Amino acid sequence: MRVHAKKYQSLLLKFGLPALVLSGVALWLAGSSKAEQPAPATASRPALTVRTTTLQEDKWARTLTANGSILPWQEAVISAQMQGVRIADVKVSIGDRVRQGDVLVTLNNSMRADDKGPEGIIVAPDDGIISAANANVGSMVQQGAELFRLIRKGRLEWRAELTADELMLLRRGMPVSITVGEGRVVKGTVRAISPSVNSQTRYGYALVALGDSDGIIAGAYARGTFDISGGKKTVQSLPQSAVLQRGNLAYVLTIGEGNRVHEQPVTLGQRFSDHVQIRQGLKPGVPVIESGGAFLTEGDVVQVVQ
Repeated sequence: MRVHAKKYQSLLLKFGLPALVLSGVALWLAGSSKAEQPAPATASRPALTVRTTTLQEDKWARTLTANGSILPWQEAVISAQMQGVRIADVKVSIGDRVRQGDVLVTLNNSMRADDKGPEGIIVAPDDGIISAANANVGSMVQQGAELFRLIRKGRLEWRAELTADELMLLRRGMPVSITVGEGRVVKGTVRAISPSVNSQTRYGYALVALGDSDGIIAGAYARGTFDISGGKKTVQSLPQSAVLQRGNLAYVLTIGEGNRVHEQPVTLGQRFSDHVQIRQGLKPGVPVIESGGAFLTEGDVVQVVQ
């Protein structure tokens, strides 16, 4: 029995110890593998809370803006057709409205000693407003000398300064809105278009007849808007705040799967108030970040609120 026991112990030492060592190595590897396993990924936290918008269908008019001055429609120069007479009386002054045939001045013939009454009169050639007066009582009239200027019919017009390309977009009769003074808007229509531009300034002009010029001063500066579309047309637009610019590239930020942000290049059209036309690059119904896009980049996760 002792011999067998010793033999068993010898076998145990021969085969059991390496087994225990291998088992220990296996356990160490298992523990090491478990320790090196990466922690489970956590969900991305939203970078920003945003509101969204989509393309809106609007009806806009295509417009062109310009600057210019208010001028008389036509201005008549009134002068004496005789000389050697003295002005006896002046009936009108600057700003007075007159009718055709109204007496402006009376004249005395100072060359005739026996003359005690008026020798003649000068009358208004048309209805209008006196814009300049150079006649003074007692002064001697020289033939052809200017005594008055008359804005015929009291009509004023706006002279818009435009480039050649802009002038080619205009047509007679086009509607125009002119802003004068402290926000007063006057309606008008294109009356005439210059056929050439100044070779030095590269500007020409369009004359716009004003529908109501009461209270407007000739020479005043004004800004006007031409409706060059011939009526309103349907456009797709977004709020200006939703459109971002990087160099010459315009883009919007759309929201995709998982509320991730994606940059979408777009082609812009005209602007109207706080909206801008989107010609290409965006489909109707696609959610777009309405504002705050400057703080976001491609792939950011956002939280959308209604």
